[in-house]
Amino acid sequence: MANSLNTITVDGVTYDAAKYAADHITTKANDELGKDAFLQLLVAQMKYQDPLDPQDNSEYIAELANFSALEQMTNVASNLEKLSTVVNNIDTSVLVGQLSSMIGKGINWLETTSTTDANGNATATNETLKGWVKGINILEGNPTVIAQYGDKLYNVSISDITRVFEPEVASETDDSTSQNNSSQNAYVGELV
Repeated sequence: MANSLNTITVDGVTYDAAKYAADHITTKANDELGKDAFLQLLVAQMKYQDPLDPQDNSEYIAELANFSALEQMTNVASNLEKLSTVVNNIDTSVLVGQLSSMIGKGINWLETTSTTDANGNATATNETLKGWVKGINILEGNPTVIAQYGDKLYNVSISDITRVFEPEVASETDDSTSQNNSSQNAYVGELV
């Protein structure tokens, strides 16, 4: 077997260090140094050291400790990213669950309309609309409420809602009000 300083053991199998390094060189798309590059530098440093004046063992131990710390920090960062995704998904799920209780209720919301005058100047006008919640939608990861106003459906951002109220109960003797409530609760129109 080759000199033990020129070998590397991976998963209980001993390899020639130079051959192992050549077989396992990976190129990254970016220029950041990861744990694999750090290990390759350490192996190269050991390979090319002066045998008559070797480095002190404490230096190798310090470098291995740095390598271990780097690997642990990489694992922690990866797990934090996964945890962040899970928390965001839970937040969205809870919000969608809460918003689903609004289906069938009335809401007032602020609708902003942008127009351009004859001189090319843009102006924005705000109008408060009153409609009925028909459903919940998720646009670009953000939950919105689908509200009906007249014969149109609107995706209403949660931040634009100014009031939530129960639908008015129609009197049995007032047929026009009863017909009005039934038309408000019907799902018609295109989503705006």
